[in-house]
Amino acid sequence: MTGARGERFLDLVSVMDQLRSPGGCPWDARQSHASLVEYLVEETYELVEVIDTDDDAGVREELGDLLLQVVFHARIAQENPDEPWDIDAVCDGIINKLVSRHPHVFAEAGATTAAAVEANWHELKAKEKGRTSVTEGIPAQLPALVLAGKVISRSAALAEQLPPLENEQVSALVADLSDEQQLGEYLLGLVSLARARGWDAEGALRAAIRHRVNAIQELEKSAGGRSGE
Repeated sequence: MTGARGERFLDLVSVMDQLRSPGGCPWDARQSHASLVEYLVEETYELVEVIDTDDDAGVREELGDLLLQVVFHARIAQENPDEPWDIDAVCDGIINKLVSRHPHVFAEAGATTAAAVEANWHELKAKEKGRTSVTEGIPAQLPALVLAGKVISRSAALAEQLPPLENEQVSALVADLSDEQQLGEYLLGLVSLARARGWDAEGALRAAIRHRVNAIQELEKSAGGRSGE
């Protein structure tokens, strides 16, 4: 492959410009941010699937499909008659974000472990966005298990002040599990049992997450503000 690295990205932008311009593709021309959401979600899950199956060629292909969505949305925004922006604005925004949230690389701040880097990232993000809770900014539309993991991770610093998530009953139920495969089978069994009883496992977990989020936010309020992210 010849040419400067990133050169083909500019070619992709050019192709999208042609597709959206007069004389281009009628289907592409009529799309909007909203109409593309289903494709964005679909491509994201397809990428996750090939990563899970260790399909390297598939990862390359699905990254391309996902990148198309980014370029597509940026091209649509470029046509906004009131507040247009383009792919350069997208790149500028993420470059500035990466630099500002990595002071241990681009400035004088110190962070020698991955955990410290992650803590700094969330702290800087919260300050930038004026957030008052560690739970703010977590997309509520995430699948329940992913959402639960995010809430637990973000609130780890508050765990000792919150009602414990683990108890003797839960510990006893999973005591014999030795790896993630067994955990997966156990979770699948729980979903099966819930279905047999007419319960919505996804809804039940979301309700429990909401209860946990409420407890976190009440704790933060009683402490006079956010306790860290």
